[in-house]
Amino acid sequence: MSAKTMLIGVTTLAITAISCKSQQASSEPAKQGPLSVDAIFSKMDSNKDGLLSKTEVNGPLKEKFTEIDTNKDGFLSKEEVKKASKPSGKRPQRQ
Repeated sequence: MSAKTMLIGVTTLAITAISCKSQQASSEPAKQGPLSVDAIFSKMDSNKDGLLSKTEVNGPLKEKFTEIDTNKDGFLSKEEVKKASKPSGKRPQRQ
């Protein structure tokens, strides 16, 4: 095998490996921390009244709604959400 053929083969393998790694990295979801309280309200407060009702929330806020709603008015304020315990970031195991 000539040096030129070997160089072409190695270059092709390197380009293929880099291309595959690039595609793998772009297809994996970005790892993010928990959303800020402002981001939560921006995303979930559909009627933009500055409060979250049980019908507007989902996930841990929905599951722990009555616990987080410390004044028991049926809505979550930014202050109540700030004081709420943060989720661990671990997803529950599927059964």
